[in-house]
Amino acid sequence: MSEKDFVRGNDRLRRMLQRPGMVEAVDALESEAAELDRIHAMSLAMVREAGKRTQADIAHELGISQGAVSQMERREDILWSTLRGYITATGAENPRIVVTVNGRDVELTL
Repeated sequence: MSEKDFVRGNDRLRRMLQRPGMVEAVDALESEAAELDRIHAMSLAMVREAGKRTQADIAHELGISQGAVSQMERREDILWSTLRGYITATGAENPRIVVTVNGRDVELTL
């Protein structure tokens, strides 16, 4: 390839984005990628792991034993205040729960 044939990356991208429907296609892919990047936690342990924290880290933050954290992670029910403390100890910012009711998202701040 000679210098004459070389196309700068930004120039190539600009030309590609001028194709009909390309901007919309890129936007759709970016939206899909953002959704796939979300972590769908099915347990408190998954939230902790997403925060790259150990049970010992959480225990230290909450001033409880590692065994108590283990028990908390296995419980089927938990107080809102306990959940807030646990979630905050994982490093989460702006902890909230979002539920969909009649097609509308309702956000509960913890």
